[in-house]
Amino acid sequence: MTERKQPVFREKAGGKKESTELGRRSFTGKVHLVVATTNLGKLREIREFLCTARLDLEVVGLNELRAIEPPEETGGSFRANARLKAAYYSELLGRICLAEDSGLCVDALDSAPGLFSARFLGEELSQKAKNLAILERMRTQKNRKAQFVSEVVVREPGGREIWASGVTEGLITLEPKGHDGFGYDPIFFVPKLQRTFAELSCQEKRECGHRGRALRNLLPKLESWLPKGRHGFEAK
Repeated sequence: MTERKQPVFREKAGGKKESTELGRRSFTGKVHLVVATTNLGKLREIREFLCTARLDLEVVGLNELRAIEPPEETGGSFRANARLKAAYYSELLGRICLAEDSGLCVDALDSAPGLFSARFLGEELSQKAKNLAILERMRTQKNRKAQFVSEVVVREPGGREIWASGVTEGLITLEPKGHDGFGYDPIFFVPKLQRTFAELSCQEKRECGHRGRALRNLLPKLESWLPKGRHGFEAK
């Protein structure tokens, strides 16, 4: 395994330290939270939620930092993978990290694509092709029930962590519908709203989506958990 470079800190005036390895992003004086994803759609949803929650946070995505080799996701559940990613990035960066693992679980396909939602049929395959492949496998299925599952973990270096879950029940459509959202959104139909995820506004998806539900469940814990003024967690 290639040795991964650890964050390097240098002394500032007053004895404070700053990272010389975090890369392009310049931080404000807020407590900052690294969202451990390069998925821009996922990052946007998490950032918008935290913004509407009015937490005094600087939210940073991995795409705004130096390039970091991702960990291998070997967990046997969504939560295990989220914890694995949160531990990896929080220790590597020396920062509080939020990691989320989620996926589409289709009843008639034995909960596939499930944990392998992002890698279903290969990472090189386009999302459109993945959606069409699921629709083809569901062509003769009468049971079209499915769930979007999200597990969110926030962890600080050293191991202290909190987590929360969110699930949205729905149905697999007969064809893709809608042009918003990302991933499997065009083929996931929400009966209560009579639309797919890809046809919902950002606010509607925050309210009924699996990720929004997980984040709402996390919020009370996060508000009481975030460190205030502790070394290493204030943006330098």
